[in-house]
Amino acid sequence: MSAIEDLQRTMARLRALDGCPWDREQTHQTLARCLIDECSELLDTIDRNDLPHMREELGDVLIQVVFHAQLAAERGDFSFDDVARAINDKLIRRHPHVFCSGRADNSAQVIEVWENVKATEKAAANNPGATVFKSLPPRLPALMFAEAVWKQIEKGKLPAEDVVDTAQVAALGRQLDEAALGRRLFALAAAARAKGLDPEGALRKETARVMHDVQARLQSSA
Repeated sequence: MSAIEDLQRTMARLRALDGCPWDREQTHQTLARCLIDECSELLDTIDRNDLPHMREELGDVLIQVVFHAQLAAERGDFSFDDVARAINDKLIRRHPHVFCSGRADNSAQVIEVWENVKATEKAAANNPGATVFKSLPPRLPALMFAEAVWKQIEKGKLPAEDVVDTAQVAALGRQLDEAALGRRLFALAAAARAKGLDPEGALRKETARVMHDVQARLQSSA
């Protein structure tokens, strides 16, 4: 029996009628914060390049996947095997340059292939987005959320000149390196704290405004 099968059996035992009271009480919703916490702890080990603890934290993230799959299996929704099979199929579909006759000679071409396959999948599913911006996880941290939205603006060549100070963006881009970016972000967080402002909420609201205004410009010009 493989280690992953052992882990699944342990999880099923914890969820059994005579298993652990805490584990038996959990739902997809109550486990959501646990997943966020475990991912944060894993990211910390990655930032510190702490490989021994990274292995441990990867296990803590893995048990969240196994736990959710066990809950779903008990309801007859899907199983752990279904989860693994779906992601394996997706990896093969989105790497035709490896598994089929496609070709990609560098990372930029790989990303282009990935996005093209992804777009084809969405078109086949007949599930176009309600806006020009693709769906993003609602609990994505505000900084990652803003970065993802700007990436979509750049890739789609969306009209953002009067929505975002693009000259300032370009000027900052010429000034920044990783250390300077870290200092500037920390200073902004500290200043926000001193003023009693919520930087996470402020950035999320600003990003939402940018999305709304870009979408409005596109609709008005259609």
